[in-house]
Amino acid sequence: MTTPDNPDPQAPGWEAFTAPDLALFEQLAHEAVISLPQPWRDMATHVALRILDFPPDDVLEAMDLHDPYELTGLYEGTPLTEKSVMDQPAHPDIVWLFRRPILEEWVDRGDVGLGDLITHVVIHEFAHHFGWSDEDIAAIDPWWE
Repeated sequence: MTTPDNPDPQAPGWEAFTAPDLALFEQLAHEAVISLPQPWRDMATHVALRILDFPPDDVLEAMDLHDPYELTGLYEGTPLTEKSVMDQPAHPDIVWLFRRPILEEWVDRGDVGLGDLITHVVIHEFAHHFGWSDEDIAAIDPWWE
């Protein structure tokens, strides 16, 4: 029997559902940036957001990770707390999100919305960019561990 708590995957309408794609992840990541309080929001808009299904092999190798599902996001750049006005950037700072590991964590948790989880990962990666402490992160992300 189909109920809201036990939907029938064969019921009409389920064929229209697809896995959240890279475009949706990008949209949710941008929404997470827009939700940051000022002055962080304006500064965050200068960081590129990139979404891939998995981290590249060279990233996993550099981090000594053997399972691509272990990494949901990555900050690439120099934290603001370490930058100098004399620095000449070689490339923009980037926050990377990895769709498949995030989806796996979302399914495993089963108790959080996808947008909330993406926001959590985005905030964690921006914490590296801004040089935030755990207390700073907790003030912005209410379910920081």
